[in-house]
Amino acid sequence: MVHWIVAPVIIPALFGAMIILTMRHDTLLQRVGSLVSSVLSLAVAIALLVGAGTGEVFSYELGSWPAPFGIVLVLDRLSAMMVLLTAVLGLVVLCYAIATNWDQRGRNFHALFQFQIMGLFGAMLTGDIFNLFVFFEILLIASYGLMTHGGGRMRMRGGVQYVIYNLAGSTLFLFALGTLYAVFGTLNMADLAERAPQLPASDEALVRVTAVLLLMVFVLKGALLPMHFWLPNTYALAPAPVAALFAVMTKVGAYSVIRVFTLIFPTTLGAVGGLVADVMVPAAMVTLAVGMIGVLGGGTLARTVSFGVIGSMGTLFLAIGTFTETSIAAGLYYLLHSTLASAALFLVVDQVRARRGNSTLLPQSPMEGAGLVSTLFFVSAIAIAGMPPLSGFLGKLMIMQAIRVEDWWVWGWAFILCTSLIAVVGLSRAGSVLFWRPFDNASPQDDDFTVVPGTTAPLGTAVMGALLALIVLLTVAAGPVTRYVQATSAQLFDTQTYIYAVLGSPEERAARAAAEEALADDLHGADHGAPVRRETNGHEEGY
Repeated sequence: MVHWIVAPVIIPALFGAMIILTMRHDTLLQRVGSLVSSVLSLAVAIALLVGAGTGEVFSYELGSWPAPFGIVLVLDRLSAMMVLLTAVLGLVVLCYAIATNWDQRGRNFHALFQFQIMGLFGAMLTGDIFNLFVFFEILLIASYGLMTHGGGRMRMRGGVQYVIYNLAGSTLFLFALGTLYAVFGTLNMADLAERAPQLPASDEALVRVTAVLLLMVFVLKGALLPMHFWLPNTYALAPAPVAALFAVMTKVGAYSVIRVFTLIFPTTLGAVGGLVADVMVPAAMVTLAVGMIGVLGGGTLARTVSFGVIGSMGTLFLAIGTFTETSIAAGLYYLLHSTLASAALFLVVDQVRARRGNSTLLPQSPMEGAGLVSTLFFVSAIAIAGMPPLSGFLGKLMIMQAIRVEDWWVWGWAFILCTSLIAVVGLSRAGSVLFWRPFDNASPQDDDFTVVPGTTAPLGTAVMGALLALIVLLTVAAGPVTRYVQATSAQLFDTQTYIYAVLGSPEERAARAAAEEALADDLHGADHGAPVRRETNGHEEGY
């Protein structure tokens, strides 16, 4: 099992390189290579989830260099769940891109797609915070190319905005890493978790600065207010399959917050205490409100869905920011749901554009196949709004129950319930304009960012149906999934298990230190024990 941990990183890296070097002139080979890579990644992800389901934490040392000196990949319940979610969504999105020929609208789509998947997998498996930065940069560099895939003036403008915001985040990340290393002398997560409680009081201010810098970086990736400005235009302008894949990329920010602030900077750490929660909870409430109000005034279906993503991230961070076992478990269930629901809605946007020429929320001529697309939209809208009977309703219910013990629970419930109502109104308005209002036969509007529409391939619609089927499956399997995320949350708060899996137990470390000392004594004896002879001018001299 241990050696399979590196497979999710190696498989897309190898296939991405092969596609760019040997298959770039053959469309069929690119598609086959990319599909094979995605299927293999999914198979490995399932195997890793089964292995992690035992509750054991696995550590893989790259190059056999022991932690904390070498690079390690760590598999636990959380990383296994995130890898599987990414693998499933990646395969679905890839099938849609191929079915609708989105992959042929620009150069190197499949290679960039594989490198982004590689970056996502690596970020979720790494046990070293510097390599978290490295994998962030890999997935971001690939996403820059995917964001502008197909070209277009407005898409390039949105891509530039996206690059600028993320470069600022990367700069902050480097500052945070420099401060972190200056204070702790290590960047291995397990080593950081072990050293954090031992720091002298004189370093507490630096620890708080580091925690805040890291929080800013992660919430920028997760689009938490006020770091959310890059998301609406970026997601609305990106190619539909890319926007659907980006639905899991925002969750990397949430994953990083969970990992770092339960392992390295927990609320029990005196230097940090409740600082992160005190900041994140009100920011999450405002993000939730801003996102769902944006659903009312999006102007186009693409921007409406983008604001819906912001609102869902507000709900997710509200659960995460409470930092209890129950709230983290509820947040993880909602994370699974919101990723699938957001991706499905972005694919619906592409089908609307393919039939109307744009997704502007103004009456136009009837679209072809409106009945099928409206059904897909209806199910997706129910999912992202959190209405029964789908898993979004269950996720929000779990979050509301989890925050019931907090002093501010009334505010949390009010924000969740009121914004859910706002989302229902906004999405109902969008659906009625697109599908049910009388049409005035007006010519298509030109305010949908002039994004080139997709195609109405039946296979693409079937892929969307498969994505919605996954949401239904998540609802039906709510019992076992809930038990898994509850066990995952409990494992996150059992930090000693993670530390011992990476660094070894105290007994193992003592035995290793004794063996190294014995080896050093043997080498020292070899150097200074028996006489050593060498030749000088043809004569042997003894020493």
